[in-house]
Amino acid sequence: MKKRLLLLAIFGLFLYTSSFSQIESAPNRNEGDGQYGRLILRGVILIDGTGAPPVGPVDIVVEKNRIAQIQVVGYPGMPINEDRRPKAGIDDKVYELEGHYLLPGFVDSHGHIGGRGQGTPAEYVFKLWMAHGITTIRDPSAGNGLDWVLDQKERSAANEITAPRILAYTSFGQGAKAPITTADQAKAWVNENAKKGADGIKFFGANPEVMEAAISENKRIGLRSAMHHQQLDVARWNVMNSAKAGLTSMEHWYGLPEALFENRTIQDFRLDYNYQNEQHRFAEAGKLWKQAAQPGSDHWNKVMDELLALDFTLDPTFNIYEANRDLMGARTAEWHDVYTLPSLWRFYAPSRQSHGSYWFDWTTEEEVQWKENYRLWMTFVNEYKNKGGRVTAGSDSGFIYQLYGFAYIRELELLREAGFHPLEVLRSATLHGAELLGMEKEIGSVEVGKLADFVILEENPLQNLKVLYGTGAIRIDENNKPIRVGGVKYTVKDGIVYDAKKLLEDVKVIVERQKAEEGFTITQPGLDW
Repeated sequence: MKKRLLLLAIFGLFLYTSSFSQIESAPNRNEGDGQYGRLILRGVILIDGTGAPPVGPVDIVVEKNRIAQIQVVGYPGMPINEDRRPKAGIDDKVYELEGHYLLPGFVDSHGHIGGRGQGTPAEYVFKLWMAHGITTIRDPSAGNGLDWVLDQKERSAANEITAPRILAYTSFGQGAKAPITTADQAKAWVNENAKKGADGIKFFGANPEVMEAAISENKRIGLRSAMHHQQLDVARWNVMNSAKAGLTSMEHWYGLPEALFENRTIQDFRLDYNYQNEQHRFAEAGKLWKQAAQPGSDHWNKVMDELLALDFTLDPTFNIYEANRDLMGARTAEWHDVYTLPSLWRFYAPSRQSHGSYWFDWTTEEEVQWKENYRLWMTFVNEYKNKGGRVTAGSDSGFIYQLYGFAYIRELELLREAGFHPLEVLRSATLHGAELLGMEKEIGSVEVGKLADFVILEENPLQNLKVLYGTGAIRIDENNKPIRVGGVKYTVKDGIVYDAKKLLEDVKVIVERQKAEEGFTITQPGLDW
């Protein structure tokens, strides 16, 4: 029985990772200015990522790829004090950015690079991320193969390609010659995985003996871990089990309601449920939080306090399930027409086979259930943050109508909906993401000595997170005419300055080329217009 359940779990993982298989690698970098011996960014309003409020005008000095100086040079509404400014030498590069907002580079804590199922070349994905200020990603599952991801990671670190820095987390058991069924086998695989150069492991599920051994051994040798607690194993191993074993972060929310069960031990599955029928899987998941302990109850508080004591991280990826509560809104997002590849659009279409394409007969009833699911889920996440817990921003793009880069900004909006102050949202996207990865001494905040990773834009994102979208935000001008404002202007990674809007133009060309080759026009499912 134990082996049969393990094989079922592996089969479920196969269907998930079959969306991936090696895609076209990124080409040599032709974009970006720098690194410079000395780069001065003048007059910015700084939001440093720590939770501190904005301050400015500020001049920031970068030497090669490190922040060397942060100097306040005046007061809002008054001329800048030139005597306080860092002096520019003849060989220094200076950007005049008075009135611009500067933030730390964003960390996407759940960033799949995509695969052949989505038909997304790495250049397309990387440029969408970079155009939205994402300078670091954690690739959970290394779906294109660990060697491929490590190659792209190395080339990104050397700035040979236009890409965020990459951390590679393999799926547990990836590359194993036989199913892992014992603690000794689990420990051996974990150590071999580390020797191959992986940064961590993403788990889906296995028997408790294997899970305990793998997670604890991975922590012992200094690597980090994430887990999507899939329904095939969650009845015997939920988030609480994982956290106690040493898991670094939970992805999505699976396994958390199960840890909060009071009057049941198993989800109230419909009696004709089949996990391989994804409409069953996701429709029933929309009822899960209603089956858990109520907010503020003793059991709710007990689970939360235990997770807090373990310094456990929540990476909710709210955006990836938003179509469940508003299918039409996710499906008709304005960026699809210009920036979504035909191959990716086909992957999104209703299908009994493609992961995340479960729109067989999605109804108002499912959407209403999912809205309540979100309300309770967001209540837990916001309270966890309020009690000092770490919450990060991850997108899980490439599925369920969520597009790389754009979906990450939507994740920030959904953290705001959950109750986060905009400064708390940006801290989740920056410093807390860096802490999750163990990189907080290098990235995640704008502080002297850290790497020069920045997001620069002309609008205040605290007033409206929508200005971070590549398509910007809508405003009315003095002539009563609608205009677009915002969009990231510059993304700085490792001291190299990228024109974010030019990166989006490059993506647009990639999409137009594929459309022209195929004679493709985006249409809505079931319609020919």
